[in-house]
Amino acid sequence: MFNGDEYLFSGIIMAIPLLILAIVALATIVYLPYSILKAIILHFYKDHINRYLIFVDLKGRYKKILWEYCLYYRRLNRKDQRIFERRVAKFMAMKEFVPRGGLEKVTDHMKTLVSATAIKLTFGLPSIYFEHFWRILIYPDVYYSNISQQYHQGEVNTKGFIMLSWPNFIEGIIDREDGKNLGLHEMAHALRIENSIRNQEYDFLDFDALMKFDVEAKKEMVKINDQRSTFYRSYAGVNEQEFFAVTIENFFERPALLKEYHPGIYLTITQMLQQDPLVLFNG
Repeated sequence: MFNGDEYLFSGIIMAIPLLILAIVALATIVYLPYSILKAIILHFYKDHINRYLIFVDLKGRYKKILWEYCLYYRRLNRKDQRIFERRVAKFMAMKEFVPRGGLEKVTDHMKTLVSATAIKLTFGLPSIYFEHFWRILIYPDVYYSNISQQYHQGEVNTKGFIMLSWPNFIEGIIDREDGKNLGLHEMAHALRIENSIRNQEYDFLDFDALMKFDVEAKKEMVKINDQRSTFYRSYAGVNEQEFFAVTIENFFERPALLKEYHPGIYLTITQMLQQDPLVLFNG
C-alpha cells in the first residue's frame, strides 16, 4: 500500500518527461521562427550587412590602403571621398574574390585596390558596380588560359569572371604615368560588356558619345597598324575592344597627353564616364 508521499513522488517522475517535452516544444516554437527570420535576413540582406561592416572598417585599414595607394581618392574632396568609400564597400560586398594559381589568400589589401580601380572608372556614373561580373580571380603571376591557349596578365570572361595577375595589377598602380594599368584595362573591358548586358545596369553609357568614339577608334586603329600613331601602343590596334581599354588607361594616367593628341576621343570619354581627370587633378 502506497502512502501520499509515494504517490507524489511517482507523479513527479511521470511528469518529468512531459515537462521536458513541453520545454522542447516551447524552444522549437520560439527558435524556429527566429532561425527562419535569420535565414531570410541573411539571404536578402547579406550584401547590405557585409557592406556595412566593410564601410565601418573603412575608417581603419581599408581607408588607410585607399589613402596610400589611390591618388584618385586622395584628390577628391572630403564629401566625394566618403561617397567613394561607400562605393568601394558596396563593390567589395557584391563580389566573390577567389585566389587561384597557388595564391593562398586574397587579402583585404587586394580586395580594396581592385574595388577602388572599378569605382575609379565608374565614379561619375550613377550606381554602376559591374553587376554581371560577380567573381574576381586573383593569380600570383601570369597564368595560362585554357580558352585562348595563351598566357595572360588579365582577362574578362563574359560568363561573369574578371581575372587579374596581382604583380602586374600592382605594377600598374605604382607607375601612374606610363599609360599602362592592368586593372583599368580589364575593368574597361568589363564596362563595355556590362553596358550591353540586359540587367539593371543595362545601357548606361551615353549612346551618342559611344558611337562617336567607335568612329574615331576605327580611324585611329588604321594609323596604329600602319605605324603612323605616335601616341597609342601597338596593342591598341588589335581590335576595337582593346583600343577602348588602352584609351581608358591613358585617359586616367596621361589625360593631358591624350587630350592634346586627340581632343575628340578625350571628349567622348569624358561624356561616357561623366568625369574629367584634368579637372580633378588640376582643380
